[in-house]
Amino acid sequence: MSPSPLFKRVPPGVWTALAWCAGTVFTFLIRLRLPGEGAASVYAGVIFYRWDGLTMLMMATALTLVGSCLLLRRPITAIVSVLAGSVIGTLPLSVGAIPVPQFLSVDVALCFIAASGRRRTSLTAAGLVVATLAGYLAFRVARGWTIGTSTELAVMMTALISWLIGNSIHQTRDHADARRAQAVTAERLRIARELHDVVAHSIGIIALQAGAARRVIDTQPGRARDALGEVETASRETLSGLRRMLGALRQAEREAGTDIAPLDEMPGLADVDRLAETTTAAGVRVDVRWRGDRRPLPAEVDLSAFRIIQEAVTNVVRHADARSCTVSIDHRDGALSIEVADRGRGHGGTPDTGYGLVGMRERVALLHGDFSAGPAPEGGYRVTAELPLPARVA
Repeated sequence: MSPSPLFKRVPPGVWTALAWCAGTVFTFLIRLRLPGEGAASVYAGVIFYRWDGLTMLMMATALTLVGSCLLLRRPITAIVSVLAGSVIGTLPLSVGAIPVPQFLSVDVALCFIAASGRRRTSLTAAGLVVATLAGYLAFRVARGWTIGTSTELAVMMTALISWLIGNSIHQTRDHADARRAQAVTAERLRIARELHDVVAHSIGIIALQAGAARRVIDTQPGRARDALGEVETASRETLSGLRRMLGALRQAEREAGTDIAPLDEMPGLADVDRLAETTTAAGVRVDVRWRGDRRPLPAEVDLSAFRIIQEAVTNVVRHADARSCTVSIDHRDGALSIEVADRGRGHGGTPDTGYGLVGMRERVALLHGDFSAGPAPEGGYRVTAELPLPARVA
C-alpha cells in the first residue's frame, strides 16, 4: 500500500512541531480537572503557571520549532535543538524524569533521521537522545533530587522503537532502490542484446553482398544488381526492426512498469528458415536440420533460441571464412538443443573479443541452460546450447 498523499506532502518538520504541540496540550489537560474526574490526574508544579514556568515553555516551544525547520538540512543540529526544547519544557513540571509528552517531538525527529539520513547520522542522533536522558537523571541525582527511573526507561523505549521504525524504513527504501537498479541493469542488458542481434546479422549480410556486388559490377551487372537488391532488403529489415524496438521503448516510457517489448512480437524458431534463405542468398549456405517433434515453445525460449542461431550464423558469415554451415535444432524431452557448426578456418579468437558470445551466454544463463562454443575436433567451429523446457511444454 502506498503512503497517503497527505504524508507525502507534509514535511517531517511539520510533524515534529505538531507532536510537540500535542504533547504540550496533553501536559496542560492532565493538570486540569476534566469532566468526570474528582481531581486533576497530575498536580501542577510550583512554577508551572507562573511567569517563569510559562517563559520556559515558550523557550522550549521556540527551540522545538527551530529544530523542526532545520530537520531536512541539518539533522544533528535539529535533534539537539529539539532535545533542548524537551529538557527545558520539563523543568517547570517538577517531575523526576522527562515525560513522554515532552519527548514525542524527539521521537518523531529521530524516526525521520533514521529513515532518511545516513547510518552515521542516524546513530549519532540516537546517541544524543540516550545521552540527554541519562544526563537529565544524572543531574538530578547529583543535586540530591528524586528521579523517575521507570518513566525514563519507558521514554527510552519509545525512542528505541522510533529509531527501529525509521531504520526499517531506511532499509526497505535501500532494498527497493537496489531492486530498481538491478531491474534497470537487466533491461539495459536486454536492450543491448536485442540491438546487437538485430543489427549484427543484417550488417554482416549487407557487407557480404556489397563486397560481392563490388567484385562483379563491371563483369556481371545482373549479379551485382541482385546483390544490391539483397543489400536494400536487409537494410530495410534492419530499419524496420530498429523502429519496432524504439517504438516499444517509447511505449514503455509512456506506460510505466511495462516491459521493453512483448515477447510474442519478437522473432522465433519459425523465422529460422527465412534466416537461412537470406544468409544463403548472401553467399553462405545454411542447412537447417530439424529433429524431434516441433511444438510451441515459451516465448522467452523461442526468442532466445532464434537469437542464438542468428548470432552463431552471423559469426560464420563474418569470421569463419566458410562457404556453408549447419544448424541443428532438436526438440528433446525436457530441453531444446541447438547446434551451429561450420568447417571454416577464420574464427580464431575473434568472436570471443566481441559481444556476440557474451550475449549468447547471457541468454542461456537466464534460462538456466548449458552453452559452449569453440573449435570442433573435426575442424571448424561449433556453438551448442541446451535450453530446458517447462514440464507442461516438454
